[in-house]
Amino acid sequence: MRKQILSALIIITVLFTELSFASKGSSMDDTIASMQEEEAKTQEKISDLEKQTQETQNAIDELNEQKEQTQNNVSSLQDQKSQLQDTVDDYSDKLETLSAQITETESAMAEVSAQIIALNEDLQAAETLRKERYESLKKRMQMTYERGGDESLLLILFDSKSLQDFLTKYEYINDIVAYDRMKMEEYQALVDSIAAQIAEIEEKEAELDEYQTQLDEKHEELADLTDTVMGQLSSTNSTLSSERSKLDDYDKQLSDLDEKMKSLESQTAAAQAELAKQIAERLALTKEDTSGSYSASASELEWLAATIQAEAGGESYTGKLAVGSVIMNRVKSSAFPNDIVSVITQTNQFASYRSGKVELIISAGPNSTCIQAAQEVLGGARVGDYLFFMTQYWADYYGISEYTMIGNHAFFYRWVTNKKSEEQSTPDTSTSEQSEPADNTQDSGSQDALPEDNAAPEAIPEDNGEGDGGSEGDGQEGSGDGENTQ
Repeated sequence: MRKQILSALIIITVLFTELSFASKGSSMDDTIASMQEEEAKTQEKISDLEKQTQETQNAIDELNEQKEQTQNNVSSLQDQKSQLQDTVDDYSDKLETLSAQITETESAMAEVSAQIIALNEDLQAAETLRKERYESLKKRMQMTYERGGDESLLLILFDSKSLQDFLTKYEYINDIVAYDRMKMEEYQALVDSIAAQIAEIEEKEAELDEYQTQLDEKHEELADLTDTVMGQLSSTNSTLSSERSKLDDYDKQLSDLDEKMKSLESQTAAAQAELAKQIAERLALTKEDTSGSYSASASELEWLAATIQAEAGGESYTGKLAVGSVIMNRVKSSAFPNDIVSVITQTNQFASYRSGKVELIISAGPNSTCIQAAQEVLGGARVGDYLFFMTQYWADYYGISEYTMIGNHAFFYRWVTNKKSEEQSTPDTSTSEQSEPADNTQDSGSQDALPEDNAAPEAIPEDNGEGDGGSEGDGQEGSGDGENTQ
């Protein structure tokens, strides 16, 4: 009877224990499911922020292209303006030269005009003299004709009373005839001289008139050209002003977009940090075994060694092993991709990859120390079960309470924060700049451990479809930019 009671009690105890474990298991599953749901919401928020960030970046790129084109237009218009101004100045100089030539021509024409007036006066006097001589010659001829012309002269000779009287009269008659001939010749010479002077003056005046006409045409042509170029210059100035106004508008739009980008980056960083915290808390409930070796290809070994060198090139060998351990722990964790390259290249993870440093080291070949460290962690060696690392500065900034310092990096598995500092360490998503502690711990390696600006670090990549998303890969480690948590 006692045995039966004891058996019944044992059965009841076993059933109760199984029910208790089942209840606890169910409760744990519900908790994890709830946490995953929150993580999904945060991831959705991050995806939306990243989409907005990409759209904003596209808008910035497009505006920068338009701004560059407008700047090229401004430069071209400035050159065109300079050339037009040089042309206007050149035309102005030519107009001044022509004006001076016209003035000289007008002065010469005035002088010629005065000469013409004087010659006309002389011509009038000569004409008067010509008329007088003409009348005198006409009268003499008339008298000679009335007296019989040449016959009367012959009669005078025939009336001579002696040879002496004949010779005297003959000489007299010859003198009269010679005088009349001379006067006729003088008259004719005077007429010819006056005609020649008039012809010369008219020719010179016509020549000057032609020169004046040419100068006037040249002056008018240059004036028209100047007006045309001035119109082009005015149009160029107007277009230049419009293009410069566009530049100002582009600068204003780019400034607004830059502020929006900073705000989106800040919000994304805060959401990623929150997701990192959520995942770390969930993983802490059901801690995974991330130990063991990994069969890596030659390419994966190179990627791992290059990332260790990029992240901990200036650290001790233990520091290098610790960075390699984080990468391999992630490979083994269900919350991250299950291969080395995918872990390293996961969105918004290792800044050394995003900056191109990892691939640069790959092209040159990782150093032997980092290759050795990579081989060690691939063989199963681990320096802790850490899934995250960052500089001590950022660990304190976020208020991480449980971390282990290895070199200048703070390594941790769980994202546990000090309640007192949690509010202070949470980035302000309403602005693009975050407050920072006064002391800035820096990496002892070849790179600075802190970012130059105060932007809060990014924390979590997109869900890779295999787990629940991972925490940030490198933000505050000693890789040089310290933008992301590890």
